[in-house]
Amino acid sequence: MHTLEQLEKQQVGLRLPKYLVDDIDNFTKMFALNRTDVIVEAIKSYITEQKAQVFYSEFDKSAKELKSAMKSSNLDTLDALIDELEHS
Repeated sequence: MHTLEQLEKQQVGLRLPKYLVDDIDNFTKMFALNRTDVIVEAIKSYITEQKAQVFYSEFDKSAKELKSAMKSSNLDTLDALIDELEHS
């Protein structure tokens, strides 16, 4: 949840290719929206997707490191690895 201060709007200028503005305008007409709403939602969606990609990339990296650690220590279960880590 965001605070009222975080929800305060700030004007930002940006330049977009004409074809993209045309696409946005066509979309806004179809769904009775305004440009700002479309652009805000697109940016939020993009940021959410990028955060997810970073998360899953880090998760994949961690899983590979865990698998490597288990192989190098000749342990066959995660519980055995956790037990060894706790007692070493």
